This record gives sequence, C-alpha cells and structure tokens, in this order.
Amino acid sequence: MTPTTQPASHLVPDSERRGLIGALPPSLRPFASLMRIDRPIGTWLLFWPCAWSVALGNGWSGSWDLLLWFALGAFAMRSAGCVFNDIVDRKLDARVERTRARPLASGRVSLAAAWALLAGLCLIGLLVLLQLTPFAQLVALASIPLVAIYPFMKRITWWPQLWLGLVFSWGALVGWASNPLWPMVPDTRALIGGLGIGVMLYAGTLFWVIGYDTLYAIQDVEDDALIGIKSSARRLGDRAASGVGLFYATAILTWGAVLWSFRPHWLSLLALLPAALHLARQAIRADPADGQAALVLFRSNRTCGLLVFLAMLVVGSATR
Repeated sequence: MTPTTQPASHLVPDSERRGLIGALPPSLRPFASLMRIDRPIGTWLLFWPCAWSVALGNGWSGSWDLLLWFALGAFAMRSAGCVFNDIVDRKLDARVERTRARPLASGRVSLAAAWALLAGLCLIGLLVLLQLTPFAQLVALASIPLVAIYPFMKRITWWPQLWLGLVFSWGALVGWASNPLWPMVPDTRALIGGLGIGVMLYAGTLFWVIGYDTLYAIQDVEDDALIGIKSSARRLGDRAASGVGLFYATAILTWGAVLWSFRPHWLSLLALLPAALHLARQAIRADPADGQAALVLFRSNRTCGLLVFLAMLVVGSATR
C-alpha cells in the first residue's frame, strides 16, 4: 500500500519517531503528540507573561516558588488548550497537509480518550490554581470563556490572533494579581494605580501575541485559504511583515509605559532595549512568502520573553 492510499490511522508524524516522544512507549506517543510535548514553545509563550508580572512586582526577592507553579500551570494549560483545539478542529485538521497526521485527525486517539486527557490536564491546572491568592484565583477563572471560544474564532473573524492575544496574555493579569500585598494597599488611589499597571502590561503583551501569531499564521496561508480559515496573515497579505512590526512596536511602547510608571527613569527604558532590538530584527526579517522562515522567527519569541523578563526583574528590583 502506498503512502497516498494508506488509511488515516497509519499517519504517524516523524516527531513521534525521535526525541522525547520517540523515547516513550508507543501507546503513549499519540497522547504526547496531542499535548505538543515535542514543541514546548507554546508553554514558554504562556509562561513568560506570568513571570514578567511576578518579576516586576517582587524583584529579586520575589516569589520564585510561584514562578515554578506558573511554569507547571503553563505546561498543563497549554497542553489542555492543544487537546481542546484538536478536538474542535479534528475534521479541519484532516483536510490540511500540515495537520492531517495529528492524533485525532488521523484516528490514532479516540475522541473519548482526548476528553479524558483534557480532564486530567485541567486537574493539574486546578492544583496550580489552589496555590494562588483568592484574588488571583478569580482573575484566572475569568479567562475560561475566552479560552473556550478561541478555537472557533478562526471561522468567524479575520483576527483570531487578537483572540489568542486575549488568552495568552492573561497570565500577566494572574501574575500581577498573585502579589500577596494587594490586601495591604494603603488607599483606593494606590489600588487603582497598581491595577492600571497590570492592565497596561496585559495590553502590551496582547500586541506581542498578535505579532508573533501572525508570523506563525504565515506558514498556513495557502492551506487556510483552501479550507476557508481566516487569519491576520491572510488579511494583511503582502503587508504582514509591516503589520508584525507595528504590533511589536506597540507592545514595546506599552511595556515602556509600564516600566516608566513603575520607575520614571531613563534606565528603566534602557532595560527594555534588548527586547526591542530582538523584536525589530524579527519584523525586518519577516517575509510573508516564506513560511519556514516565519516559523523560525516565531519560535525566537522564547528568547524575547526572557529579555522582557530580565527587564521587568531589573526594574522591579530597583524599586524595592
């Protein structure tokens, strides 16, 4: 039987034959693939906004144990999001060359098993939730409707990347709300000011997510057009690189306003310069016609997250 005539259940991606997934027992590999264990970039991108707000609010003396809990939560929730997304998109994935080998689309994992895996990952998320302050717990739970609706947005709007930004930036709010000092804020004015900084950090992160997810969407432009899936990359077309640059510039300006509000000194802005240069390089090198190069640039946002974290850590430490 030739590869083109094999049933879908025989489609096994190369990623399940090597690396971390390849080292697992064969029966577990499709589930690990469903969770995207071989592609940790999503976990990093979900984790960094949490880490930024914790670093800014606590500095070097911050809650390092909280960062570990957020790392576990980012892994569990990103994995859960991938499982849920594949449940919703299983029929669409079967029609796209890049995704037809996914475990649900290829029939290697049953729908019932996928729901069971999703429930288990959500239990891990619940464990992390219980480690947070009551205020942070409420903030985290408020994101559930956004998460649940996201997989459907690519069918509705040209800007599903905006919705992903609302979801993947939420960690900035949760991390900021996790500061145990919130109940001790001296007055209403200080409370509003503090909350405003958290909202600005969230807004800047939202534009960052739109930028990097537009890069990610470039690789799927042709397949998305064939099956009617919408994206910012398709909407912007040849202007996608300029759009990415605009989104990144807005993110940097907003983060700069956050740092300036926290410590109004030019050195606060200088701390953000490495991240700004990194994002500028991405925008300059972005090519709407080169999906593989766009994917490499997208993945480099793991480094950008680290650079922003260091900026927040330095400014947060200097104000304590």
